Amino acid sequence: MSENRFPSLRRPNRQELVELVRTQLQTLLQQENLQGAKALLVPVQPADIAQAIEGLPEAMQAIAFRLLSKQEAIEVYEYLDPSVQQSLITEFKHQDVLDIVDQMSPDDRARLFEELPAKVVRRLLQQLSPEERQATALLLGYKVGTAGRLMTPEYISLKESMTIAQALERIRSLANATEIIYYLYVTDGHRCLTGTLSLRDLVIAQPEQTVSEIMTREVVFVHTDTDSAL
Repeated sequence: MSENRFPSLRRPNRQELVELVRTQLQTLLQQENLQGAKALLVPVQPADIAQAIEGLPEAMQAIAFRLLSKQEAIEVYEYLDPSVQQSLITEFKHQDVLDIVDQMSPDDRARLFEELPAKVVRRLLQQLSPEERQATALLLGYKVGTAGRLMTPEYISLKESMTIAQALERIRSLANATEIIYYLYVTDGHRCLTGTLSLRDLVIAQPEQTVSEIMTREVVFVHTDTDSAL
């Protein structure tokens, strides 16, 4: 009696899914089916879209990128290899480039600027808002490969003497201008770190308590000139 054999069913891994998206995307672009290509990318995560675009012929990369909504484009752009980022910048209209670069986090923007010609960087810096220009220039002032280049200047700092109510009010006023607010940093009058606390701890504390009562004083830190590989 012969044994029936069935092929094993295996779910494709992430890299296989990315390759599948890239192959289908390239086929749709070759067929000039832009609506189909746009629909294909809707359920795909930004990091995977970036990988798929990087695998396309260079002539198709800008076309695929333009299919994304403005917010999607900003997210995907930060995942792209610097060489692809540079290539796209030369393809876009000036305002398209500025919209993307202005929305990048300062640390990601600094890494991009490291790879661009100085003339292009100067032009882009001049077009940024004063706040974004200052934040980016700050990071560019640190040597490549140091912790200073990886840090983000977009954080919320609190004072030990603040009440919980005052701290929450400060967070509400600054939330839109910061990158991450899950953790908060407590600094002294010289802007030196004295402790940290989580947003959860802050929310469950009593309004009349002070930050100093709930903060953690034992924190792990590095100096801005510390080798980022360590």
